[in-house]
Amino acid sequence: MNMSRVLSTKTVLAIFIRSMFLLSMFVLSILPLEHAVADTEPPLEFHHGVSQIANYELKYPADFTHFDYLNKDAPKDGTLVLPSFDPFYTVSPMYKAPGFYRAYDHLIERAGDEPSGYYGSLAESIAISADRRRIVFRLHPEARWHDGRPITATDVKFTVETFQADVMTFGWAGALAWVTGVNILDPRTIEMRSDSDVAKQLFLISRMPIVPEHYWVNRDVTEPIVTPPPESGPYRLTGVSPGRYFSYERVPDYWGRDLPVNRGKFNFNTIRYERYLDATVAREALRAGLFDVWTETDSRHWLSSYNVPARDQGWLLQGTLVSGDLSGPRYIIVLNSQRPPFDDPLVREALFHALDFEWQNRALHGSELTRAHSFFANSMFASSGLPGEAEKALLEPYRAALPDEVFSQPFTFPSTDGADVNRGDLKKAQSLLAKAGFQVVDGTMVNAEGEPFVMEFLSFLPTDKRTLLPYISSLSMLGIRADIRMMERSSYYNRRHDADYDALLVGSAMQVPPSWELKPFFHSSSRLYLNASRINNPAVDAMVEAALGATHLDSFVTALSALDRVLLWNYYQFPLDALGDTRIVYWDKFGRPDLPEGMFVPQFPDGWWFDEEKAARISFR
Repeated sequence: MNMSRVLSTKTVLAIFIRSMFLLSMFVLSILPLEHAVADTEPPLEFHHGVSQIANYELKYPADFTHFDYLNKDAPKDGTLVLPSFDPFYTVSPMYKAPGFYRAYDHLIERAGDEPSGYYGSLAESIAISADRRRIVFRLHPEARWHDGRPITATDVKFTVETFQADVMTFGWAGALAWVTGVNILDPRTIEMRSDSDVAKQLFLISRMPIVPEHYWVNRDVTEPIVTPPPESGPYRLTGVSPGRYFSYERVPDYWGRDLPVNRGKFNFNTIRYERYLDATVAREALRAGLFDVWTETDSRHWLSSYNVPARDQGWLLQGTLVSGDLSGPRYIIVLNSQRPPFDDPLVREALFHALDFEWQNRALHGSELTRAHSFFANSMFASSGLPGEAEKALLEPYRAALPDEVFSQPFTFPSTDGADVNRGDLKKAQSLLAKAGFQVVDGTMVNAEGEPFVMEFLSFLPTDKRTLLPYISSLSMLGIRADIRMMERSSYYNRRHDADYDALLVGSAMQVPPSWELKPFFHSSSRLYLNASRINNPAVDAMVEAALGATHLDSFVTALSALDRVLLWNYYQFPLDALGDTRIVYWDKFGRPDLPEGMFVPQFPDGWWFDEEKAARISFR
C-alpha cells in the first residue's frame, strides 16, 4: 500500500472536517439571535407596531395607510419661520441644533391619537422578547442617507454607543443608561438589550435620531462644525449662519415620504430657525411678522401683549396645541438633598411651607395657573387619598425609613387666598426649622453653631427671577439669606454636573405614560444632572424599579402612585404649576389638521401646511 497516499488522504479528510466545523461555527455566529437561543426562549414575533403597555391593543392595523388625524393630501409648499434661543454655533448632532430631529430618521414613531402606540418608521418591523429585556428592529431595505448610502444596523449600533458615551452634560448618556448591550444580528437587524422592561423606553427610542457611522467614525462628534454632515430625514440642513439662523429644505425624494407614519407630514418646503437673545425682542419680532409662531409661557403677555391691530383683523391668532403626552408640573423648585442643611427632611419641609403659590398665581400670573399636586398631575399615575393595599405592599418593606404620613395622610399642599403674607405657613416653617436646630438671632436664622442659614439659587435664565424673587422675599422673613446666582449656560450646567448648588428652578414635564425619565430623574444610580435633587433613597429606587419592571398596567400605575407619595412626603422638590395645553400666538397663514378629542401629541409643525390664500390676506405695512 502506498502510505504516502493514505496519509495524504487522511490529511485531506482532516482538513475537510475542520473546515466544515469552522464553517458551521461561522454560520451559527451570523444567524439571528432568536435561532441561537431557540432552546431557551420562544422565537421573536415581529410586528408593525408596539406599545409601552403590556397587552395593549394598537389602534392602527398592519395595513394602515396614514394616521387618521393628519391631512394625507396636504399641499407641499411655503416657508415656516420659527424663533430659537439656541446659540447656533455647530451642526454636530451631539449638540441638538434647532430642527435637528427632522433631518434624521428615527426607528419608530408615536401615534398622536392613542395613549401608547408606536409604529415602525426607519424600522420595518419590531419585536420584543418574551422576558421584555430585548427589543429587535428590522430596518427598511430602502432606507438611505442623503448621500445615497444605505442605513444599516451598524449605524444604529454606532448611534446608541456614541450617545451612551456622550460627554455633553445635557446629552443622552443618562437617558440611555438602561441599554446594557447593542448587537447587530444581520446588516438590517439590530437588537437592544436592557436590565428592565424595554417597552418602557419606547418614547426615548422614538426620539433618538440615527446618525451615520461612515461619516462620524473617524471624527470627533463633540467638535463644533458648520458644514452639515450626511443626514437622512425629510429635511436637509442647507443654510447655516452661526449665531443667526439654521435653514432646512424639504427633501423631495426622501426615501420614507410614503411611509404610513409620514403621510400628511413635512409639508413646508423650508423651515428656518431665527435666533433671538431674549423673549422681549422675540415678541416684538412676532408682532412685526418676522417669524410665524410663538409659544407663550408668560401669563402676563398672554393676557395683554397681543391686543394689536393684526389680531383685530383676524391675522394674528391666539390658540393652543394639545399637550396630552405630558403631565406633571411645568416647573419645580429643586433642593440638593446631598448638601447640608438640605439633607435634613425637616429643613426641606420648612422651605416647602415658605412658598406661597397662590399669591404668585394671583399677583404675577392673573390666576391663570393651576397647582400641580403630583409629579404625575393630570394623569392616571398621580397619587390621591391614602395608599391602597397594592401600594402598601410595595411600600411596607421601607416603612421604617419613610415618613409616617406616607401611610396615614393624603398629601396636600398649603393653600391660601393669595391676598397677603402667608403668616400661618411661615409660622409652620419656623417651627420645623426650630426642630431642625435653627433659631433666629438678631433677625438671622442660624444653626446650633451660630452659622447663618444661607441659600443660593443657580440660574442662567433671567425669567427665573420672576418666580424666585417672591420666594426669596418669604425666606427673608424667616431670617434666611437667599439670593440668585446668574451665570452663563455652560457654567450653569458645569455646576449642575458637579452638584455644586443649593437649589434650582427647573422644568419637570413627565411623559404619558412615564418611562425613560424615571431612573435618570429619581434613582440613586443616576449621578447626572437629571437627578437634580441627588435623591438617594432605597424606597424611591424600589418604586422606580417596580414601575420599570411592571408587565401589567395596574402594577405600573400602582408603582408610580407609590413613587409619587414617597417623593412628595420627602420634600426633595416642590411642584409648582401643572402643565396644560401649550399656548401659541401665530400668523393665520397655515392649514391645521382637524384633531379629534383625546389627542396626546401636538401635530406642530409637522402636520401643518402653508395656505397661500390665507397668507395673501395679510399685510405687514
